[in-house]
Amino acid sequence: MIALIQRVLEARVTVDDATVGEIGPGLLALVAVEREDTPAHVDRMLERLLGYRVFADEGGRMNCSLATHGGGLLLVSQFTLAADTRKGTRPSFTPAAPPAEAEQLFNQLVDRARSRHPVVATGRFGADMKVSLINDGPVTFQLQV
Repeated sequence: MIALIQRVLEARVTVDDATVGEIGPGLLALVAVEREDTPAHVDRMLERLLGYRVFADEGGRMNCSLATHGGGLLLVSQFTLAADTRKGTRPSFTPAAPPAEAEQLFNQLVDRARSRHPVVATGRFGADMKVSLINDGPVTFQLQV
């Protein structure tokens, strides 16, 4: 499982010109499910999303996590993160989980996040989404479990 996280001042996902998910300050996580991922990977990714220290403490150092700092978590499925881009000029999506499996694990991530964090929004799995954000920093990290 891969997540590209960005610390944001705000982020929004629209589908067919309608907003389907949005947050104010917090984390935007673009999430890819890979073929070998299991519910254990979901649990570990959620721990990392909530616990990764990307917010400044009173001294200006990145010592605070989403769980301690607060803010929203916007989860957006993005299978292209799982692409193999090591050779050629066209990505291979072989590492990505099949859509039905990916959707099931992504939905588990969303459900578990909502049970542990007060503000969780999502995009729409498999839809043609438009994601807009104001990256704060910019601060962007790739997490893998």
